[in-house]
Amino acid sequence: MSGASFLAAHPSLDVVYSTNEKDTGAVSAVAVNGDDPPSRLGSEVGTGGANPCHLTVHSGGRWLLTANYGSDTAAGSVAVHRLDADGSVAELTDLVVHEGSGPVAGRQDGSHAHQVVLDPAGRFVLATDLGADAVFTYRLDTGAGLLEPVAVNRMRPGSGPRHLAFAPDGELVWRADELSSTVTCHRYDAATGTLTEVSSTPATTVRDVTNLPGGIVASPCGQFVWVTNRGADTVAAFRVTGTALEPIGEIPSGGAWPRGLTLTGGHLLVANQHGGTLAALRVLDTGALELAGPPAVAPSVVCALAL
Repeated sequence: MSGASFLAAHPSLDVVYSTNEKDTGAVSAVAVNGDDPPSRLGSEVGTGGANPCHLTVHSGGRWLLTANYGSDTAAGSVAVHRLDADGSVAELTDLVVHEGSGPVAGRQDGSHAHQVVLDPAGRFVLATDLGADAVFTYRLDTGAGLLEPVAVNRMRPGSGPRHLAFAPDGELVWRADELSSTVTCHRYDAATGTLTEVSSTPATTVRDVTNLPGGIVASPCGQFVWVTNRGADTVAAFRVTGTALEPIGEIPSGGAWPRGLTLTGGHLLVANQHGGTLAALRVLDTGALELAGPPAVAPSVVCALAL
């Protein structure tokens, strides 16, 4: 598959999905066959948009949701595909095109969907849009595979919302802001799918560098948040204090341009896209981080998935 980037696992089958991040966007399914090499499951299927950069499988396992970042000529959008019983990707059932722009020239001239996630209750689908400075909320019709618009949450102009991470109780949502290099906290109303900003803090303490936050993860205990910093090439750790974040520390990411961030087994896996390394950072009891060992070579790595 060409342009493979973000990964997501099926909730009950040994199948992994990948975005094919190219101008004619597509998604692919891969069967994970125990000790045997992974194998393609069916053909890649078009997403109806350009440069898909994130995807997630609905908790019921019947629908695949994909964020199409878009391009200079194509708006950002969210695609829905039906999944067959064996996990292979079937037809496109819906495509919702975002509208909007922001004040940052060259990055916000149009909409750019960047992530699509379910809220903890599984009631709503939330899609961040870096270009529109918005988080769009939808309800998925799980019978027909159609998205119903519910709310448009407007963010600070020029912030460029990239990824979200929910607190375990679902009451708070942390947002990595690519363009303003901040981490923002929202209260989440699970009844309406709406977000209310309550605090914001710098994503890095590194100065004199253009920094673009990438991945963001909240701890299962709800006490810590971590974010990757592309430019500073670090991973920053924060302690949750009420609705604010207190910086704990910041360490090198083990490579250049840390994009993906995955929590597994007491470690954070950091995908250093430009450095071509996959680093494991040990999470200490305080929430601080330390490099667990030499990073592994992984050319152009974008995302790591623990199965």
